[in-house]
Amino acid sequence: MMPRRFIVITGPTASGKTGVAAGVAKQLGSCVISSDSMQIYRGMDIGTAKATEEEKRGVVHYMIDIVSPDKSYSAAEYQKTAIELIEAENALGHIPVVAGGTGLYIHSLVYDIDFTQTPENDEIRQKYLQLADDKSIECLYNELMKKDPAYAKIISQMDKRRIIRRLEILENGGECAYDFRRFNTRDDYLIFGLKMPREMLYERINLRVEQMLENGLVEEAQNLYNKFGMTNALKAIGYKELFSYFNGGMSLIEAAELIKRNTRRYAKRQMTWFRRDERIKWIDVSKSASIEDTINDIIKIIKEKGF
Repeated sequence: MMPRRFIVITGPTASGKTGVAAGVAKQLGSCVISSDSMQIYRGMDIGTAKATEEEKRGVVHYMIDIVSPDKSYSAAEYQKTAIELIEAENALGHIPVVAGGTGLYIHSLVYDIDFTQTPENDEIRQKYLQLADDKSIECLYNELMKKDPAYAKIISQMDKRRIIRRLEILENGGECAYDFRRFNTRDDYLIFGLKMPREMLYERINLRVEQMLENGLVEEAQNLYNKFGMTNALKAIGYKELFSYFNGGMSLIEAAELIKRNTRRYAKRQMTWFRRDERIKWIDVSKSASIEDTINDIIKIIKEKGF
């Protein structure tokens, strides 16, 4: 089988991945495949910063709005669908752009991870489900941090399903299924990371949260809460904090500050994780006069590499 060919654009939240990825895909005459684990959910638009039609630049975007917030979606499902999309685009002579900041989704494509070999054990899973009910999700996450800190750092501390699934895998002898030391050497791809000084990134995060609130995030979260309740998807940053506000646990101002703080912490975790991959070509967007300059810099490297 011929190697699959694709471009990856990643980096912390609010670093500008959406616009840059769309611009690169447009110049390549291809598409964008999202690698954001929250943008897959329908109705979660403002809080996940989904691309506007203007930001899409007329480029087709896949893996957005494909699942209801009350449904689960696994990294294995993402891997399977993303690979199918890459192969379909390659067959047309296109090189798709995979863009997003969800580490596990990206690593499912650029590392040698075979989810089909992951063993299942309902007894172990039920044990951890009961432990979560008796104690807390935080307790399970702390347990995962002890057993597999590398994996714990690329998922949400409130992602109950993935925490339990990983603990189940570890206890059932499936550790090698998530070995992030093995690169995917079968396919041809380039990985670009967008970065900027921390102070600049944090300022952008704060401003983006304020814009989300102005654009109707509270109303969006309230409607989702009324329709679905506290589902796993709605424990995402930007929603769970507002649910505390709806329940009278804090003021809207306090919820907004908590969203900013949690988003900054998430961005820090993203950068810590991605910096471990020496294959990533980092682009400091703060040194570019415009987004077009960043796009052109990436296109230049892509051409130099023969893509």
